[in-house]
Amino acid sequence: MRWIRYTFDQKTHYGLLDGEQIQQVEGNPFDVYEKTDIFRSFKEVKLEIPVVPRTFYCAGLNYSEHVIESAKKQGIDPVLPTKADIGYRANNALIAHLEHVVIPKDATEKIHYEGELVVVIGKKAKHLTLDNALSCVLGYTIGNDVSERNWQRSDRTFWRSKNTDTFKPMGPWIDTNFTPNQATTTVKVNGVASTVYKTNSMIFDVPTFLVEITKYLTLWPGDVMWMGTDGSSPNLVSGDVVDIEISGLGHLTNTFVKET
Repeated sequence: MRWIRYTFDQKTHYGLLDGEQIQQVEGNPFDVYEKTDIFRSFKEVKLEIPVVPRTFYCAGLNYSEHVIESAKKQGIDPVLPTKADIGYRANNALIAHLEHVVIPKDATEKIHYEGELVVVIGKKAKHLTLDNALSCVLGYTIGNDVSERNWQRSDRTFWRSKNTDTFKPMGPWIDTNFTPNQATTTVKVNGVASTVYKTNSMIFDVPTFLVEITKYLTLWPGDVMWMGTDGSSPNLVSGDVVDIEISGLGHLTNTFVKET
């Protein structure tokens, strides 16, 4: 089942993907809902981010090659994390599939993508175990964790390097049947593959992160957990189109444009 959030005639709805059509739903995937007899085509609607999260969690360094590449660029020895490292991002940065990532006027040339698997929480949860952690998961979507790397190094926090408006594309839908076990993540820049990796080759998997979070924090329906990335990104410039495909899940595509 694929849940889509979209706007038609100035009203935002949830719907279910049915072939090439979207079947409108009264309600939402986190609560009671009913299917309607209303169908829309993609051309009729504006796709929105598939959920506005109550809390936006993110994994720290969670793929070995990404850790190694990051260390190499800093001229230091790589050190793999010994536990799941959890951070936060800001909702203001979220944009939908096909919307533009806006590069600020004063940004440096170090604008990078990070193609990520995104976990969408469907049920309230606390004190999860490795055996039952996935019971709170509604499904998965795709994220692009855009970063301005020089700001990331110079600022005390990630307030602008990671959270500038438009720096967090997410979508296009929530897939409730997807599992990451056999999936491959491919990131293309202007149609050319730049990064390819096994989606599930994480240092710490989804259950481990959910268990760690819920030792201390309550997960709520609509929360999201971005799972990190592997490999490294080229410097992106205005006009570049970044397409993130997770096999079996879909594509998230966004064009980067310079602020005017």
